Parts: sequence; structure tokens; C-alpha cells
Amino acid sequence: MELSSRGAKMSGLSGIRSIMEDIALAASDPSGDTWLNLSPGNPAAIPEVTATWRRLQEEAMANGFAEFSGRYGPSRGSDALVDAIVRYFNARYGWGIKPHNVLVGTGCQMLAFMATTLFTGPCADGHRRLVLPSVPDYTGYQGLSMDQGGIVGVDPGVELQEGRSFRYTFDLDAVRSQTAMGMMLLSSPGNPTGRSIQQDDLSGLIEIAEERDIPLLLDHAYGDPFPGVAQDSVDPPLHPNVINCFTLSKAGIPGERLGFAIGPQDAIDAMLSFTANSHLHAPQLIQATAALALNSGEIDTLTSHAIRPYYRDKRRTAEKLLHELLPETVDWRLHATDGGMFCWLWIDHDWFSDLVLYEALKRRKVFVVPGRHFFVEPFTSPFLADHGTRCVRLSLSPDEAVIAEGIGRLAEALKEMRGAK
Repeated sequence: MELSSRGAKMSGLSGIRSIMEDIALAASDPSGDTWLNLSPGNPAAIPEVTATWRRLQEEAMANGFAEFSGRYGPSRGSDALVDAIVRYFNARYGWGIKPHNVLVGTGCQMLAFMATTLFTGPCADGHRRLVLPSVPDYTGYQGLSMDQGGIVGVDPGVELQEGRSFRYTFDLDAVRSQTAMGMMLLSSPGNPTGRSIQQDDLSGLIEIAEERDIPLLLDHAYGDPFPGVAQDSVDPPLHPNVINCFTLSKAGIPGERLGFAIGPQDAIDAMLSFTANSHLHAPQLIQATAALALNSGEIDTLTSHAIRPYYRDKRRTAEKLLHELLPETVDWRLHATDGGMFCWLWIDHDWFSDLVLYEALKRRKVFVVPGRHFFVEPFTSPFLADHGTRCVRLSLSPDEAVIAEGIGRLAEALKEMRGAK
């Protein structure tokens, strides 16, 4: 059967599909060998977090399993969860949102897909594109547009810092120069870098969104208020041109695929219709569980007492291991982070290729993510043609022993690659 042009685009082997296939391969390897998986964005199974979610879900099941799972619910989300979201965000940030500003969905990625489909693509004045205002950004964004050429990524600036540290900066003039913009999309803290957008840059992007009368979708999957792994971040902005997306995945329940959007009523209404037309509504039992977590304040306890300290300590451990184990003769740099669940490495040598390293590590039973998956291909600038293939992402979710052994094998692979040239 022949695929349509959109079918051909959506059926391609994307970076996110490669990551998911790596996870499946590691789980089903018949050799019995242990894989060191530094690839997925799956959050760590922190005992306190797991136990709390299990208890809350058992409470939700006991209180109304037949009601939650035995019948259909509202496409916007259950009244209990929508009301809990409204109360929580109004109390925390002093907002004045109402239920019509909220839509519950199956995670940030699906919410972003709906918004991309609604605000980009063929339209009366041509073809509008999704703009990522600073790459690298989440690899899952590469598959959001169903149209070839429907996504463009803006090159970042690069700021070299002391030691082996660097940081990407926003180029707002380059963002403003983009044509045929239908929507902007940004994760903060960023996946893969951990960079949090600062107030001046955020204000600049909102100003561009106002000028073009388009939405800026902010993906807070790693940000405030939960899981809150950023050590320094600005509050989510409430603005007529901003759609804020939040998820409970990184707060401990990624398998349940539950998130929600908060934004202007007209945008939320359009996404609500998309939800009803495509999949009716998000699962309701986990919605009841999430309402309990918000109303009881337990989500804040998990964030401040368990999740944020866990990843802060993991980052410190990983940085120490990288400095101890990676060859001193290799010119590598680590992106400075404000918080996140990853390390983003830049190996600045002509002999280095992210895909060659990926294969070398697979031979050593280690998974990482090639850096090119976080940029928009084809690379149109000389900078990205080099830089986009000289980076790699390491996850901080595995146990410390796995991270240590994985970084050790990474060091071996780099020595092998350097010696082959």
C-alpha cells in the first residue's frame, strides 16, 4: 500500500524511534549480557517517588475504579483534575486561570503535536512552519510536523566558559528573521542540555510571538513546578501568546502518559476539539491519581525532597567521573546546566563522529544518543554541519554504578577513535 506524503514523513526512522528501539533491544537481548543504558529520558525509579504514586493510585482505585475506568469522561479532562490544576497554579503563581484555560492530554509530546498540527502547515497565505528558537532541543520535536520541511531550527550562539564548560545562547535576531512562522516551541530546562531560558530571552521570544500573532509553546517537562530539577529558573509565564505544557512523566509516572496544557482559551479550545476528534480523552484513573497528588501537596514534597536532590547529586557524580575518566588529550566540553536529567558532551575534533561513537559503544554494550538527533536536518549552516555531529547525550537516570561503568567505556571508545585517525 502506498503511503501519502504525510505518511512517508511520519513513518521515517526518527531519533525518538531509534531511542525506543534501543530500549526494546536492551530488554530483549537473548545473550543475557547486561546493557548499560545511558540513552533514554526515562526518569529514575526513586523509591520514595515510586511508593507515593503507588499509594495514591491504590487510593484512587479504591475510591472509584468503576467511575474512572468504566465509562468515558470529558475531553478536557476530569472535573477533579482540571479543578485541581486551576487551584494549584492560581495559588502558586497568582494566576487567574479558569477551567477553560486547561486541557489534560497524554503527555507534553502529544500536546505539542496537536498544537503543531493546528498552527503550522498549509494555510491561506502559504505554508507555516514550526520554529525551534534554539537548537539543540528535544529529539521528539523532529517528528511533530507531518509536512516535509515543516520544522526549522535556529542556530545557537556558543559561549566558552572556564575549564571544560560551554553554554548555548539564544540569537533572537536570527529567530526574528525566520519567515512563515506558525508556532515556536522550546523545552526549558532543555533536553538535552539542561539550559533554562532566562527572563530577557523569554521576554524576547514572547515579543516575537506577539508581533507574528503566533503561539509560543513552552515545554516544562523538566521544569517548575514539577519535577523542578532546575536549580535556577523563571516562573512559567501566563500570556495570551503562550501555551504552557506540563507533564507528570518526569515526576515519576512516565508510563501513564499524562500531561496538561495551560493557555489562552482560543488555543485550548482548538486543542480540545483535536483531542475529541482523535482519541476522546486521556486515561481517567491516572487523572484521579494526579488530582490527589495536587490537592494533597504531595507532588511538591516529592519534587523538593526527592527528585531535585537526586538529580543534583547525580550531575555532580557524573561531572566528577567525566573529568577523571575521559582522556585529557581529547578536547571535550560539557554543557553548563541549570538542572536536568542529562549530560550534553561536545567532542570538538575532526576525527569524531557521533554515529561512529554510537556504534563503538554498542559493541561495548552501552547505549547513548547521537547528538545529531537534537538538531533539525539537513544542516544548513557550516557551524551545525560540524557541531551537530560532534555531540552526544548521556542520561543521569541509571544507577551510579551504571553511569560510572558507562563513562569508563565511553573513554575507551574515544581512545579507539582517536587512535584510528
